[in-house]
Amino acid sequence: MIKLVMTDLDDTLIAHGLPRATDHAIAGVQAMIAAGLHFGPVSGRIPNDMGWMFDHHKECYATGAYCNGQMVYVDGELVHAEPLSGEELNRLAAVLADTGRAILTMFDVWEGDINTAGYFVSPDAAHAERMLSRFGAAKRWVKRLDEPTYLKANIHVEGTREEQTQVRDMLRDEFPTMDFVFPSNFAPLLDILPHGWNKGSAVKVIARELGITLDEVATFGDSENDLSMIEAVPNAVAMGNASDLIKRAARWEIGASADDAEADALFDIAAAAKTGSMPSFMRD
Repeated sequence: MIKLVMTDLDDTLIAHGLPRATDHAIAGVQAMIAAGLHFGPVSGRIPNDMGWMFDHHKECYATGAYCNGQMVYVDGELVHAEPLSGEELNRLAAVLADTGRAILTMFDVWEGDINTAGYFVSPDAAHAERMLSRFGAAKRWVKRLDEPTYLKANIHVEGTREEQTQVRDMLRDEFPTMDFVFPSNFAPLLDILPHGWNKGSAVKVIARELGITLDEVATFGDSENDLSMIEAVPNAVAMGNASDLIKRAARWEIGASADDAEADALFDIAAAAKTGSMPSFMRD
């Protein structure tokens, strides 16, 4: 029986181009909760984004892992935080400025939302100004960071996916204290995580806090930064639009995000809980 669902949001629960979770998806979450089950987003986004993404239904995101698992909440309480080093981020910003085609992007996790809280970091003013005009993902830039630790950072990278992968691989060699992963199959971004900490780590924390075994957890994902939570549990689910990497790693596969397939799966999980059985899409 599935007792906990942990899911990626963009291109998984929420299809590309939609402003938020559909009413059908929100109803699916509510059906799970009414059945005595737990649900939580696992997203690279900051906690304040969840309000608009779930049409302010707080029960849908009281439990969840944000900033790719760096901030872990259970029933509205922050139970774990895994920060990044400010000193290492400043060194990273300088290396990215030297490449001329990538820039460090930081987010204030306590205020605003991901569309208003972002700012670029670069010691080179000309580089920062060009990136501001190129990406429009931040409204300001700073030369360096002053705090000892931070909880949300990513990198905007120009070029093809092959060129972006080259940047990622270079950074992996240069910064062994950090991990760099693609959060999407098409966005020009790299997410930054403390080395060895990821979405899978956060899922395990939530399961432990709730007293749920990993075989009672279902995870849903579509892209590289979901791999750790897909590999973390026996009942991992790939979306129909997922990358081949995720489809190979997952035990189960459902329809595409564009078809609201996960919403249907949530209703299936809620219905199966009434008889203590596995949902129909998880039966061999």
